[in-house]
Order: sequence, then C-alpha cells, then structure tokens
Amino acid sequence: MTPQDLAHLRTHLLAGQVIPAHPLALTAARTLDPRRQRALTRYYLAAGAGGIAVGVHTTQFAIRDPRHGLFRPVLELAAETIGAELQARPRPFARIAGVVGRTDQALREARLAADLGYDAVLLSLAAWGDATDEAMLAHCRTVAEVRPLIGFYLQPAVGGRVLSYRFWRQFAEIPRVAAIKIAPFNRYQTLEVIRAVADAGRDDIALYTGNDDSIVVDLLSRLRAPHGVERRIVGGLLGQWAVWTRQAVEMLHRIRRLPDEAPLDPAWFRLATALTDANAALFDAAGGFRGCIPGIHEVLRRQGLLAGTWCLEEHEGLSPGQREEIDRVLATHPELNDDRFVAEHLAEWLAD
Repeated sequence: MTPQDLAHLRTHLLAGQVIPAHPLALTAARTLDPRRQRALTRYYLAAGAGGIAVGVHTTQFAIRDPRHGLFRPVLELAAETIGAELQARPRPFARIAGVVGRTDQALREARLAADLGYDAVLLSLAAWGDATDEAMLAHCRTVAEVRPLIGFYLQPAVGGRVLSYRFWRQFAEIPRVAAIKIAPFNRYQTLEVIRAVADAGRDDIALYTGNDDSIVVDLLSRLRAPHGVERRIVGGLLGQWAVWTRQAVEMLHRIRRLPDEAPLDPAWFRLATALTDANAALFDAAGGFRGCIPGIHEVLRRQGLLAGTWCLEEHEGLSPGQREEIDRVLATHPELNDDRFVAEHLAEWLAD
C-alpha cells in the first residue's frame, strides 16, 4: 500500500463509516453457500456501508480450522464481489480482513489479505493471553509492516483481555495504525482508549465503536483530553450492524449532521435504549453471548438473506428463549429494521 493509498484510507475512516462484521452463509450441510455469501456482501454495499470486515468473530473463527479450510475462500469471495460491485458503481470502500493468532499466523493472514487487495487488517490479540505489553506491541509493529492496522479492544466475555492505558498509548505511536475498534463493553476502558489516542497526538487515527451494547451513546459522546484536545468516536465496526444495515447508515448520517453545541433531542436516548435492548436479544446477553452469531443469523434468515442459522460448530445455536426474545424486540422496536429495503432488492442480490 502506497502512502497515498493509506492517506485515502485514513480520510475515509475519519469521515465516519458504518462497517458491518460480515457473517458466514452456510448450507444445511454446514458448507459455504457462495450465492448467499455474495448476497450478504451486495446487501452491505447497497445499504451504504463504508466497508466490511471479513474473517472476524462474526464470520466465525472456525473458518481457519483445516477441517473447513474456508479462510482464503471467504476472503476471496468477498474481495471478488466487492470488486465487481464497485466497478459498476465506484465509491470509497474499506476492505478489512480479520487477523488472529501469534505472529507467524498473523503474518500469513495479513499477507493473504494484502494479496487479495484488502486495505487494512483488524488485529485480534486474543491469542496473547497474559503476555506483556512489550511482546504484544512488538507483534503489532511487525504485522503493521504488511498492512495498515485497525486495533481491536475485544471484550473478555468473548475471548479478549484487559488492555491498559499504557498499552494503547504506545499502540497509538505505531505509524501505520489507521483506526481502533473499541469493544470492551466497558465505559471506563472505552474512555481510556480515546484518551490514549488523544494524548499521543494522533488525530489521524479513526476511533470506531465495537460496543454493540452502547452504539448510540458512543457515537454521541466526546472526550476532552488535556490541552483542550477533543476526540470522538466517528463510526462503528460492529456485529450488530451485520443486520438492519440500511437503518444504521441513515442513523449515522443523522448523527454526523447534528450541530456540535446544540442540545440533544431526547429521542436519541430512546433510540439508544431501543438499540441496546435489541442487541441484548440478538447477541444473547442473558446467555453470556453464547448465541450471538446465531442471533445475527436468525434476523438475516427471517429477511431471506440466509437460508438458516447454521454455524460451522454444531453446538453453536440459539439459546433457550432467544428466539422469543428476538420476536419481542422485533415487535417492540420495528423502527430499527430495514425489512422493506431488503425485500425490495433481495432477488437481485441473490442472482448469480
């Protein structure tokens, strides 16, 4: 990636984008369903998303398992579909690949992403357990040499670890960091990351929420750091935005148009509460997030984008009572869905 390409990526991310975490479309035999996988990618593009993240938690980490061998095919399919769609309707779009594991594995995955034309890698540190900050930072610097980084603060409930202000302050000094996805599901830790980036003087690092339980609040919040520096979260890279993406795009556009000093309409707080309520059902908060991926699949299945809720691991499914909770939030918060938009375009997205 040239310096000019990186500059364009930064400009695009700093403008604030809706970036869905891309699910995995499977058949009943738990094999890749290329037709529906392409349809999902086309849906996100048509909905106005500013990028997608592939090979991340929502795509299922098991795609890397040799039994399935799906990591490369899934990244290739997304890259090919994006390329074809943007050739017909060009616009800026961030192609992001999830990268996991220790340094050897992360480098292999980052190099594949680079070969396939991905713009950046979302770097998970889940494999680093209780490693020192120094070891993790050395890992990050090495991977950044292959592709620009999007840092990732993953909540401990789904495999992440607590990362200190000190870690994020030094991470923000890595030249090829383009953005950070802040997803600890914890307000204190979220603010620490924002403060660390502000204290590093990096106004070229875009801050993105991954806190699916606090999307609207994150997007409306500003943090004032020392010396009068103010930073804010400008967009989201979210599993929640794998569904109802059109509505998410319209919501983010409305937020970006809000005057800086104007008092907030109470309707924003009602929307914040509604979206968190919906996310609790989709992500199976009551079940410790065990059904978070099947919950996303269930909404996409009801819309016709997926044929079922199947996951690569047979034990992964909706938790007891989760389907009923999804019924409840769909009935209670109909303003959140984009069912009509999907219904109008589903046939063209499913066309080979």
